[in-house]
Amino acid sequence: MPRPKLPRRLQFEPNVYYFKPRGIPLSSLTEVVITKDEIEALKLCDYESSDQTICARSMQISQPTFARIIASARRKVATAIINSQAIRIEKSI
Repeated sequence: MPRPKLPRRLQFEPNVYYFKPRGIPLSSLTEVVITKDEIEALKLCDYESSDQTICARSMQISQPTFARIIASARRKVATAIINSQAIRIEKSI
């Protein structure tokens, strides 16, 4: 049985939850889902240009965990751009 996921400190709530390539109908696109953790990591590390250690501290997680989250987020965004896929950001409950 895997270890339970600890709650993370997420402060960013996006205004838009979907991005898609222009000129392609949504019905013909596959989508990539970005989790709440991943969008927070992208915002802190890439948008705000913070160091991974500071970002991890801000999210109240370890730096190796943050590194895995940011790598996953970057891979998903790159995949969506290269393969002309839609990006859906997971909504908070």
